[in-house]
Amino acid sequence: MFLRLLIGWGLMAVCVVTHVIGVLYAVRWLRTRIAGALHFWRGTWLLIRLAEWIVILHLIQIAAWALCYVWTGAMADLQSAVYFSAVTYTTTGYGDLVLPEDWRLVGAIEALTGILMCGLSTGFFFAVMGRMFQPDDKALDS
Repeated sequence: MFLRLLIGWGLMAVCVVTHVIGVLYAVRWLRTRIAGALHFWRGTWLLIRLAEWIVILHLIQIAAWALCYVWTGAMADLQSAVYFSAVTYTTTGYGDLVLPEDWRLVGAIEALTGILMCGLSTGFFFAVMGRMFQPDDKALDS
């Protein structure tokens, strides 16, 4: 059980690192695109692209958990593992697929990680929106 908890902790760390790298990349990308006044459609388009990027980051993290489940034999095939991981990471929790009993705590760690990473994404998105609607001289300069 301890080894499985270490695997869960390691995957959580991979998710945090992936998310932080992705968010820092997004900040750099946004700094090059937000200059002067943002018109409605330009600002909306930037937010759509940012949302797409954030979803991609989450999908990468879901895939990492799924690959681990297949690699360790906790799930029989990749399709089931990706589905289970997505449902767990997003805390939807349908319950139609479950991990073997000795892996269930790892599933709970994935759900907690998903909550944290979605919270990080929400905070980042909120911060970007706040900066976009500041006076022009302060938009994403700090």
